[in-house]
Amino acid sequence: MLHDFIPGCEEQLEKQSCTGYIGFDPTADSLHIGSLVQILILMHFQKYGHKPIILIGGATGMIGDPSGKSNERNLLSKEQLKKNIDGIYKQLSRFLNFDSKKQNAAMICNNNDWFKDVNLIDFIRDVGKYITVNYMVAKESVKKRLSKDSKVGMSFTEFTYQLIQAFDFYHLFSNENCSIQMGGSDQWGNITSGVELIRKKTGEKAFAITCPLITKADGTKFGKTEDGNVWLDREKTSPYKFYQYWLNISDEDAKKYIKIFTFYSEKEILEYIKLHDEAPQKRILQNLIADFLTNLVHSKDDLDKSIIASNILFGKSTSKDLEQLDEKTFLDIFDGVPNVTFSKSKLNNFPQIQDFLYEAEFLSSKSEIIRSIKQNSISINKQKIDMSFNLDPNSLICGKYILAQRGKKYYFLITID
Repeated sequence: MLHDFIPGCEEQLEKQSCTGYIGFDPTADSLHIGSLVQILILMHFQKYGHKPIILIGGATGMIGDPSGKSNERNLLSKEQLKKNIDGIYKQLSRFLNFDSKKQNAAMICNNNDWFKDVNLIDFIRDVGKYITVNYMVAKESVKKRLSKDSKVGMSFTEFTYQLIQAFDFYHLFSNENCSIQMGGSDQWGNITSGVELIRKKTGEKAFAITCPLITKADGTKFGKTEDGNVWLDREKTSPYKFYQYWLNISDEDAKKYIKIFTFYSEKEILEYIKLHDEAPQKRILQNLIADFLTNLVHSKDDLDKSIIASNILFGKSTSKDLEQLDEKTFLDIFDGVPNVTFSKSKLNNFPQIQDFLYEAEFLSSKSEIIRSIKQNSISINKQKIDMSFNLDPNSLICGKYILAQRGKKYYFLITID
């Protein structure tokens, strides 16, 4: 997880308990799995006796960070910003210990708390004079946007981001004894500007640690699916879809991610990789990562339901397994399968199952349905049926769904409205 650091950082961490921070931009009311690396770094940091600070960019969120981006970010309204900050506050409290009785209890700060009263003239005088334009322009994130190949350039608004982030570090250094800033490798320029500001204003040394940006072996963006980001908020990405994302990563990515996204020891990881290589069809690494992260981000109950849901679609399961699912998870599993809606009153018009399934257009002909039932290849709600089967309105999934299935792979969803 280590990409770069300022010399002396390791010795400082071994010498005493340190305070370090990572900033999160409130561009949405939920973090996504791209933020998990930063969260896990803070968890490691606290686990080994250091004090983590989470800095929510309430002020900087109004500007946008140019690092790693080719276009300027849309500015947020104050109302949207507050909604986003509240959502992120709530999420992060799940991962870190904020118990104030602990010496290294985690803290959450909002940089708008100190920037809202900052006077422009004072800021230019007290901060701007310490960081030269030459120094700022030399940063890689700025050079890319100012190059002749860039079609959008960089506004003065975004150019100031580097100074503002540097002041954040200086403020936390001065008020919270925070000597380390951490972040992704694309943040190196912004972080070291803070180190430089602290050195020039106080004569003291601060430190920087960055982690690699996570990539996928196939070149597609990490944390993205056809539906967009994989969010930590269950309302945006259900626990089942979250679980499935990790279950479906490639073997090459799994060997890399097991080292980043879990807390297994090096010895355990090497053993798991060895077992995986001996039987890749079992997807041992993918299962370990999916289990660990679904439990961490959501809950053990959500993990259990996600495993049941996966078994329903891909493995052996029973009607009792279906009964354990909530409606959202059930619909997530069978998203995209052929479906039809029936009225409740119409349900009683077809006492024989073959007539009901034919009316629902489950298969192309009634004779095919009858033949399939006699071959014992049709199930209703995961229960094999014969010609004597009768639909019971009381046994509908979540009170409104019938799941018809032929063989192992053909599913058909009937909604009773």
